[in-house]
Amino acid sequence: MQTQSIYYSFNIVKKINSVIIISLSAIVLFLYSCSSAPQTPQAPPPPSLPVATVISGTETTYQEYPASIEGTVNVEVRPQVSGALDKVFVDEGAFVNAGQPLFKINELPYRAQLNNSLASLHAAEAALANSQLEIDKLTPLVQNKVVSEYQLKTAKAAYDVAKANIEQAKANVSTAQINLGYTLIKAPVSGYIGRLLKKQGSLVAPADAEALTQLSDVHDVHVYFSLGEKDFVSFKEQYPGETLKDKLKQLPAVELLLADDSQYDKKGKIDVIDGQFDKNTGAITIRASFPNPQGLLRSGNTGKVRLSLQHNDALIIPQSATIEMQDKVFVFTVADSNKVKKQPIEIVGKSGNNYLVKDGVKAGDQIVLSGIDHLQEGTMIHPEKAPEKVAAIVKN
Repeated sequence: MQTQSIYYSFNIVKKINSVIIISLSAIVLFLYSCSSAPQTPQAPPPPSLPVATVISGTETTYQEYPASIEGTVNVEVRPQVSGALDKVFVDEGAFVNAGQPLFKINELPYRAQLNNSLASLHAAEAALANSQLEIDKLTPLVQNKVVSEYQLKTAKAAYDVAKANIEQAKANVSTAQINLGYTLIKAPVSGYIGRLLKKQGSLVAPADAEALTQLSDVHDVHVYFSLGEKDFVSFKEQYPGETLKDKLKQLPAVELLLADDSQYDKKGKIDVIDGQFDKNTGAITIRASFPNPQGLLRSGNTGKVRLSLQHNDALIIPQSATIEMQDKVFVFTVADSNKVKKQPIEIVGKSGNNYLVKDGVKAGDQIVLSGIDHLQEGTMIHPEKAPEKVAAIVKN
């Protein structure tokens, strides 16, 4: 009996424990299901972004064009007679004045030619005198009918031949003198000497492929650059005047940037526009003249011509407020509901860190100034007044 009672009590306890375990499992499952129930997330507040109002103003932009520099006069110095180069009076890069001796060609052959021509002249003069004596002798004889008139006419014809021979001899003398003078080569203009391609002792001739040197007059320089047809049309429309000549008078001074991008301290003036476009490049050549009193610029230099262009009533937008996609530039405008719109714009120029806009926005529009990298069309934002420094970029 006692054993049965113990067994009966053990079964009761076992059943009670099972009930407790089942109850606890149900409670855990209930709590887990409650904690796993989906919750509705709260929408984040709209981002606060700086905005500014687009206004119009007057702005100057600059266009740069590759340019080549030449002296006002560039002369190839070549020999006009053949011979050995006896002397070189100048050094490369030296400044020379017009008429200053540069080279000396051996003059002995040409002095001999001059002496020979002078001798021929003297012989012709003697022949003329002899013909005159013959005429003087025959004239009274013909008058007295001692000799025939035919002999006198022959003597006069010989006189005319002797006279012509003198003219020819004088021409030969003049030619010999000129050739002798050509043996001393002088500077045709004032300027700077280029490289000396022939040295003392070299044989030189007028038909040589290379010149003796080049001489550049660079007290003023001509700077040549080219404009495409579209740029040239825009260029002409910016300035008043009925003709190109009138427009040239209205053009502002232009600047020159040297090869190291430093700015030349003198300003130039556009004074010549080519008469026609190049058929191969579709561009027209324009010349600007710059003073060069210190000789800092030389023929063959390169640089860039900077043209200024004034835009009236231009819409100015900071470059940082734009985003570029597929060769187009966009800004985000703000509507009345504070939703942004991705708006393409047409840019006509750049001034510093600002874009000059022709189309896409208008004065009075609100644009987002920063934080636009992750903005999407239709996103609602909380507009904030832009910092003064940023807003000044748009307003100025």
